[in-house]
Amino acid sequence: MNLKELVTGVSGEKQFLLGNEAAVRGLIEAGVSIAATYPGTPSSEIGNVLSILAKDANIYFEFSTNEKVAMEVAATAAASGLRSFTFMKHVGMNVAADSFMTTAYSGVNGGMVILSADDPSLFSSQNEQDTRNYARLANVPILEPSNCQEVKDMVKYAFDLSEEFGLPVIVRTTTRVSHMRGVVEFGDIKDNSSNNDNHWKRGHFNKDPSKYVPVPAFAGDMHVRLWDKIHKIEKLTNESDLNKISVDGNKKYGLIASSSAYNYAFDVCKFNNLDVNILKLGFSYPFPQQKVAEFLKDLDEVFIVEEVDPIIEKETLAVIGDKNLNVTVHGKLDDTFPLYHEFNSDIVAEGLNKTFNFIKDDEVNYSSSLTKLQKDLPSRAPVLCAGCPHRAMYYGVNIAIEELGLKTSDVIFASDIGCYTLGINPPYNAADYLLSMGSSVGDGCGFSVSTDQKVVSFIGDSTFFHSGVSPLINAVHNKHNFVLTVLDNRITAMTGGQPNPGIPVDGMGDEAPEVSIRKLALACGCDYVRVINPFNLDQVVKTYVEAFQRNDTAVIISKAPCTLIKGLDKKPPVNFIESNCNNCDKCVNQFACPAISKVDGKISIDKSQCDGCNVCIQVCKYGALEAGR
Repeated sequence: MNLKELVTGVSGEKQFLLGNEAAVRGLIEAGVSIAATYPGTPSSEIGNVLSILAKDANIYFEFSTNEKVAMEVAATAAASGLRSFTFMKHVGMNVAADSFMTTAYSGVNGGMVILSADDPSLFSSQNEQDTRNYARLANVPILEPSNCQEVKDMVKYAFDLSEEFGLPVIVRTTTRVSHMRGVVEFGDIKDNSSNNDNHWKRGHFNKDPSKYVPVPAFAGDMHVRLWDKIHKIEKLTNESDLNKISVDGNKKYGLIASSSAYNYAFDVCKFNNLDVNILKLGFSYPFPQQKVAEFLKDLDEVFIVEEVDPIIEKETLAVIGDKNLNVTVHGKLDDTFPLYHEFNSDIVAEGLNKTFNFIKDDEVNYSSSLTKLQKDLPSRAPVLCAGCPHRAMYYGVNIAIEELGLKTSDVIFASDIGCYTLGINPPYNAADYLLSMGSSVGDGCGFSVSTDQKVVSFIGDSTFFHSGVSPLINAVHNKHNFVLTVLDNRITAMTGGQPNPGIPVDGMGDEAPEVSIRKLALACGCDYVRVINPFNLDQVVKTYVEAFQRNDTAVIISKAPCTLIKGLDKKPPVNFIESNCNNCDKCVNQFACPAISKVDGKISIDKSQCDGCNVCIQVCKYGALEAGR
């Protein structure tokens, strides 16, 4: 499909869309004017598509410096009467939480929708927290689509719901829903055309401090109004078609599920002919207590199938207690289903089989088959790409540590969120502690005053802009002693190559001012700031040796483009000269470029992988590697 069809497609047309592409069509149909994000898998494709289509759709779109800023851009747009959309991965909600919580108090005028993409099983995340907790914490409605059509429809409906009650609305997807493909039927597009020369519509903010300034004198009343809205929305959830009951006869077993977990549960029940009534929750908070009570009243037992936390299960138990129902609940809390990780049909089948016994004794269950598969398959850890500038930095810092006569236990590596987290792997072993986006700088502060060990913090360029500047100011002001390495590979690499403030292009492809990391570090008060070429190994080692010997916050900026950036000129791959090789294997065992391997006792260069960065030539002291021609 041509992505432009997300804008030009007419009502009734059907397209085979990715879940994240369906979300874009939903916000286009809803007539959104403003959208903002910080890229994070599994939500990244939404931003990638918007960066291409925003102008055609009359939408202002930006990759904000972090999720909190994106939340604030969307919130102020909604306060100005425009429909706004912000989206992020689940851990991005932590960054945005401070401002997000207050949007529920102040409310909105134009519709505001927040899509949070959860990541059960941590495919690309540091945790698998459940966004449904945020809906309950902030007291805002949450919708849970289970397929691509529902993603599009629920995003669109969420704007109407938001404007009806003056509240932001969360749409919670998961990795499986974000990245599944399915047929999506288009609906009508709400007009969002502008009356001026801008590509996007402009609103107007009507001043009302009692509504928008949550000082204690006003915030108390705001909280009362919020609860009034939630009680009204709860009546709506009990009547909503997004919460569907499938009842087939007078069955004694029931099942309640939401999001992608519903798909697995439905398939298992259907293909095994299980006698189970099903309640699918698509509008899951405020919790539809009346509808759930109605569903439960004639049941003996009910199964709760959900990812990740037992949220529906606890709400259901509360309904059973409140209504004095005699229904046995099977879910995560009684070990029918796992308390963690992504589900699939086999996991759900194993849980249901504990009651229904429909799996034959000679069938291999999921747990044992998975264990066998894991043992049989060779393991392969993810690696930095051939030609990645980060590899040279990790190799160089370890050489500098050796030259200074330090032990590995004398140095702490504080890492961060990005491709460079792969420095945790041997032979670099350059990641000892990690908390969250931007935390490596704050971690450097803490370790520097808590231990006598040397500290090296690693952070990417996009992550530095995201949340590394504030802790750097803290480091300078409090006289912390550590080395901060900013790995500036000229892109937001890990999430697919989105722009950041350090490059001269914005989220819609227009020319934009480039913010200098060097000047930022100097402005923060750092006395030692060096910009180096990571492919010059001698420079890397020399700079680290200098920085380690200082007693302040030293900043080293490694500036070289990600090898995956399109359009880069590639150098010829290196050549191997067997007669010069002394079999020290340093290029394989210490530098560990995936383009270099040893086959049948001989060094081999994979010409299809080699990027021609030529760092390996500097690693080899015997002239066995030479630049390609």
